[in-house]
Formats: sequence, structure tokens, C-alpha cells
Amino acid sequence: MTTVAAAGLLLLIALVLANLPFFTRRFLGVLPAPVKNAWWTLLELLLYYGVFLLLGFAVEAYVGRAQPQQWQFYAMTFLMFLVLAYPGFVWRYLRRGAKESS
Repeated sequence: MTTVAAAGLLLLIALVLANLPFFTRRFLGVLPAPVKNAWWTLLELLLYYGVFLLLGFAVEAYVGRAQPQQWQFYAMTFLMFLVLAYPGFVWRYLRRGAKESS
């Protein structure tokens, strides 16, 4: 796997993982949640971010030598993960909520 293919695959996985919490009423897609509010969705988003980081570290170790990171790296990747979650947020809380109220 080339470096470009690995980066593209990681971006695609990040897009899917970032939007997963918004498309189901279950916690992590399998556990029934009595009421899945925004806090449960945020917790689920954090867990999926952790999965994304583990996949990123695995791909980095596979492609080449893993580099040590500082807190700035994690802050920026989490913010990018939140930006990738925007379509799911719009679908769950803005667009779908407007349809249910009418």
C-alpha cells in the first residue's frame, strides 16, 4: 500500500466513523440506549475518534516508522474529525428535526 493510498483510505474511514453516531439511535450501533441525546452522541464520537487514531497509528507503523506526536496533533485531528462529522450533525439535528416537527 502506498502512502497516498493509505492517506486516502484513512480519510474515507474518518468520514464514515465521524458520521456513524448520527445515523442510529443505538449506542455504538448495537447497544440500546434509553434516550440518545447530544451527550451520548458526543461520547460515541470520542470513542470513534479513538478507533480512528488506533487505525492511523497502525497504518503509519505499516507504511513507515511511527513518529511521536504532541498534543497539537491530537487537537488538530480531533477538530478535523468534528468537521467531517458536520453532514451527520446536519442530517440528525437540523434537517431531520425540521421534518419531524412539521
